[in-house]
Amino acid sequence: MNLTLYRGFRSPSLDASVRKLIEDYCRVARGDILHMTTLAGSGHPGGSMSSIEMFMTLFLLARVTPDDPFNEERDRIVVSHGHTSPGVYAALGRLGFFPIDQAIAFFRKAGSPFEGHIERNLPGVEWSTGNLGQGLSAGCGFALAARCFERDFNVYVVMGDGEQQKGQISEARRFAVKYGLTNITALVDYNRLQISGNISEVMPQNIAENFRSDGWKVLEVNGHSVDEIYGALHQATTDDSAPYVVIAHTTMGKGVSFMENEYEYHGKALPEDLFVKALEELGLENKLDHYRQMREKGVCTYVPPKRPEREIKIDTGEPRTYEPDVKTDNRSAFGNALSDMAEINACGRETPIAVFDCDLAGSVKTEKFSRLCPHRFFESGIQEHHTAVAAGALSTTGVLTFFADFGVFGICETYNQHRLNDINEANLKLICTHLGIDVGEDGKTHQCIDYLGLLRNLFGFRVIIPADPNQTDRAVRFVAGRRGNFMVGMGRSKVPVITDEEGKPLFGGDYTFTPGKADLVRDGDRGAIFSYGGMLHRAVKAWEILRDRGIRVKVYNLATPLEVDVDAVREAAGTGLIVTYEDHNVRTGLGNCLADVIATEGIGPVRLIKMGVTEYGGSGKPDELFQDLGLAPEELARTVEEALKGS
Repeated sequence: MNLTLYRGFRSPSLDASVRKLIEDYCRVARGDILHMTTLAGSGHPGGSMSSIEMFMTLFLLARVTPDDPFNEERDRIVVSHGHTSPGVYAALGRLGFFPIDQAIAFFRKAGSPFEGHIERNLPGVEWSTGNLGQGLSAGCGFALAARCFERDFNVYVVMGDGEQQKGQISEARRFAVKYGLTNITALVDYNRLQISGNISEVMPQNIAENFRSDGWKVLEVNGHSVDEIYGALHQATTDDSAPYVVIAHTTMGKGVSFMENEYEYHGKALPEDLFVKALEELGLENKLDHYRQMREKGVCTYVPPKRPEREIKIDTGEPRTYEPDVKTDNRSAFGNALSDMAEINACGRETPIAVFDCDLAGSVKTEKFSRLCPHRFFESGIQEHHTAVAAGALSTTGVLTFFADFGVFGICETYNQHRLNDINEANLKLICTHLGIDVGEDGKTHQCIDYLGLLRNLFGFRVIIPADPNQTDRAVRFVAGRRGNFMVGMGRSKVPVITDEEGKPLFGGDYTFTPGKADLVRDGDRGAIFSYGGMLHRAVKAWEILRDRGIRVKVYNLATPLEVDVDAVREAAGTGLIVTYEDHNVRTGLGNCLADVIATEGIGPVRLIKMGVTEYGGSGKPDELFQDLGLAPEELARTVEEALKGS
């Protein structure tokens, strides 16, 4: 059968033979869904069965094919309600994206790629989901990629109705309209049931009105009518006046009489006796014993193809050197480095550069970029959750993507979103300013003192906290040219340029930023201080106080506190005393990172003293707050001196 005429939903209507093909696929897929979930003894059959007509129509007729699933011109299909994985696997498996028998037999089995919630490692799956409410934001990111690369692919986002209760979806709706993302179409499986019962009782909502009020066009269809689904997709795809949402009225557990409209089947597999009854209703063969034998006697042999990564081609330019007489903040150095790269690369000749902001451009220093590259600057307003996901999704497409925000919003508030960015192997450059007690007068609600503890939990995020404008400049250029998720963090205040003992910029000139390498800033033999970021110049001040008292200690800068320089720690341990000094929660910061290394590497004997934030700060000038919290340079010098007296 030639489906070319219908590919991309360009034909106004379906031929009867194509309609029947999809309907036949759906009937068989319902059996696949039940086989999977009953065999695994868990899963979400009800929503999978109510969404299957949408899944099958999309995966069959959108511009994505099993023989070339990663073609850069393909349409992107995001399934936000990732718990409907049985339906997604059934559709993709039956259409040849991977072996359906493997998906059924090894669904939810350890070591299998067919996990309980969909994962991006499978062809046809664009975004790993499961935390509801994030799919539309990811879809916006993919829709922006089409614009950045000047391609005409479309993005389809399938969502559940219960997840419309999530506030992040409203953020994504507004963003899509503001930026004219008419190449995105949302579809809502409106079966009116969620885990706890009817959506009107769990949390009433006005889905159609909410989308319409934000500027979307709304279509309502019978979600089990292939003709109506296709017709809506045709209208949405061919009308570029606004983004569309298709509200598909469906039935939970559709196709099996005793499952229909029963909310417990949202997340409950059928026992075998009811499974047999359901297969009889569907008129399908019971192959449960066959799949059980596969599951019990073997392992999943399907290995997903490696997803290609578009090469990042960026000229990072020549680093700037700030001389000792210049006192500026690290965030300004970031803004300068970013605008330098924008100018050199003409906003991205081969690799587009994109920057996301959340109403803080003047503070996070992205204003100059916004003037140089207005078409690549995305002002999201006070919508951090959406922005984190949209930026993360865009970064997977080959666009060099920066998201700049205050630390308390860019990390603390959006931790879950960055966790999914990490799982999806994004390439996000997260720039967080206003870290720590250094935020000062804004007070404890805005003093992000837990960023290392949070990001340490994410396996794929690397953290850089540069000490001064020179190191910031080089760190920003470094992350721009490297693949992976990076957080570059800095405080609010102006900081002095760090110099060597001769007064020359330590991180200027030919200095090369190397992650995982500690910089010896000052030398000594009586002890060692490890610090980073805006605390380093205070550590140097403490060194000067100690020097004047006849005590010389080493001072190390560790700009990558989650990547500890083991050799430097060994060297420092030779003095018998290590003090960590940071503007961070003392329980989860640099001190704990060094303690782990000392213990696991068997380094010592050495005494470790951790100096950091032990309570929420107040509101005042940073130096006053450091004094109140026992973190002034004089307190560091006193701590070292007392430790040496007691040794």
